[in-house]
Amino acid sequence: MVANDPGQPALTSEGWSQDHTAPASALAVGAHPDDVEFGAGATLAKWAAAGCTVHHLVCTDGSKGTWDVTADLDALVARRQEEQRAAARLLAGDQAGTVSFLGRIDGELTADRDTVGAVARAIRELRPDVVLGHDPWKRYRLHPDHRNAGLLVCDAVVAARDPHFFPEHGVAHHRPAALLLWEADEPNHAEDVTGWVAIKLEALEAHASQFESTMHAADAEDLDRFRDRIRRRLADLGAPHDVAAAEVFRLLTDL
Repeated sequence: MVANDPGQPALTSEGWSQDHTAPASALAVGAHPDDVEFGAGATLAKWAAAGCTVHHLVCTDGSKGTWDVTADLDALVARRQEEQRAAARLLAGDQAGTVSFLGRIDGELTADRDTVGAVARAIRELRPDVVLGHDPWKRYRLHPDHRNAGLLVCDAVVAARDPHFFPEHGVAHHRPAALLLWEADEPNHAEDVTGWVAIKLEALEAHASQFESTMHAADAEDLDRFRDRIRRRLADLGAPHDVAAAEVFRLLTDL
């Protein structure tokens, strides 16, 4: 895997934790539609099967998610929202929670006060036990939205937990029990997702508008190769932990 591949970085280390207890609720915050599925799709599917309510928050409108220079971008934004809703249902089924969109312009996301406040409000209103998002400190990650979405999540966790941040929300503060960062530069936690890879792939494939631009799948053969890449990546990540497939994260619990 190279630095700008989406989802799961391969890195082995001793002293990792494994298999967080399925929370009652989780909020996954992605920069774009499909980022949550790449980063934590199988983990969220596993937790949903154990009764976890899974919420999605997407920071940008996904309007640059095509290589077609003549694309109708308003139509693309609407399509990507529908694809995200479908992916959330595939991952979590009856445990699918809210799917929300901040609507920031794709490629122009910043960790400004208003956007931090919007994510903090979502944390306070939804009161998730676990928050998941991008690692903002991943080295050599080019896409600014991924870096800034990670900063937003970290800043918003701090703001949501402390009552004197954003008192104008009029919503009680909330401190999640854990923060899991995917695309982690230094992962320290593995989730055994054996048995959940197929659902991750189904949810990723709900993002059909991204087959060419993100998944490099212009035809059926390319799509098969994409599936094989994901399966191999999760198998490689699972091997050091003696499981058939894993997703890995930086786990922070001292929030």
